[in-house]
Amino acid sequence: MTLWDDISAKRVMGTATNLTYSTLLAFVPIMAVVFAIARGFGYSMYIEEWFRNSLSSQPDAANTIIGFVNSYLVHTKKGLFLGIGLIFMLFTVLMLISNIELAFNDIWQVKRQRSLFRTITDYVTLLFLMPIVIVISSGLSITVAALNHQLGDIVLIGPVVSFLIELSPYLLWSVAFTLLYLFMPNTKVELKSALLPGILAGVCMQVFQLIYINSQIWISNYNAIYGSFAIIPFFLLWLQASWIICLGGAELSYCRQNAEDFFTTSFQGLCFQDRVDISWEIVQLVTEHFRQGNRPYTEMEIKNKVGRPMRIVKELLYDLQRVNYLAELTYDEKGDTPHFLPAQDACNFSKENLQEQFAKLQPLNA
Repeated sequence: MTLWDDISAKRVMGTATNLTYSTLLAFVPIMAVVFAIARGFGYSMYIEEWFRNSLSSQPDAANTIIGFVNSYLVHTKKGLFLGIGLIFMLFTVLMLISNIELAFNDIWQVKRQRSLFRTITDYVTLLFLMPIVIVISSGLSITVAALNHQLGDIVLIGPVVSFLIELSPYLLWSVAFTLLYLFMPNTKVELKSALLPGILAGVCMQVFQLIYINSQIWISNYNAIYGSFAIIPFFLLWLQASWIICLGGAELSYCRQNAEDFFTTSFQGLCFQDRVDISWEIVQLVTEHFRQGNRPYTEMEIKNKVGRPMRIVKELLYDLQRVNYLAELTYDEKGDTPHFLPAQDACNFSKENLQEQFAKLQPLNA
């Protein structure tokens, strides 16, 4: 299986489209949070200037969006709309974050979702940290730009500061993607697996940003016909391409961490009897190990024992839990490694019964 085959099998392009819709729905509430926090830090003027510069070729669209955001902030302070507005804002933003987690978990083949407590704490933390990071990074950019203006005439320092200013967007995007690849999937991701994909995605994102900004100058000729509406299809294109870059990097991160198993027979390539045989081997292995009073096996230990690729072992372990043959022992911590033990008395286990249970699952797996 190649990287592109895995991207196609996991429907990354379709997932990017779904995330584009979720992002569009949550765009104004997210910008409202950013503007509100920026005002708290005293950076509202700079954030607005940055936003207008990003849409410099579409000033009408920039004015319209900023008008939406300001109206949103004003109305959320009044009466009944205060509660409804905040609920809608939280719902759209949290739905977006939830969809992002589902997309990353699908790429990493993670079936177990965060608990309700961890979902609330992780999402709310991310919701409030993200605008603060945007505001602080914008403030740093303004400070560095002012420093460059003052030191521009100095022979040695001026060029260095100018280079750092040009490099900073690439660094910020790379750090953002690396952190996203590390913490968004509900599984343990190694730093070495997320770093290079994060850098590649960050560079691709910034290059695409430059292309997109330059293309806005070209499409400004259509303003006479479409007015501010001309920005909408190109904005959707930007969102779609951005999510493709993001999810492509996540897929590359998964590939790096599972490189030894990646280019192997896919789970879909196994026939039904092979699935039953390998699953029965796993059941016997886990049951005998548990009967001896040993610590339950992890999925990596099971993978090493049966000598099968991790992607196949993960899927079969999930199916064995669905038919109540195995149970997963975990403490719901992101870095915690799940262990597996028999879900019931081993006297109830038989290969024939397992085959019957898997036959019932087969339409669901198709």
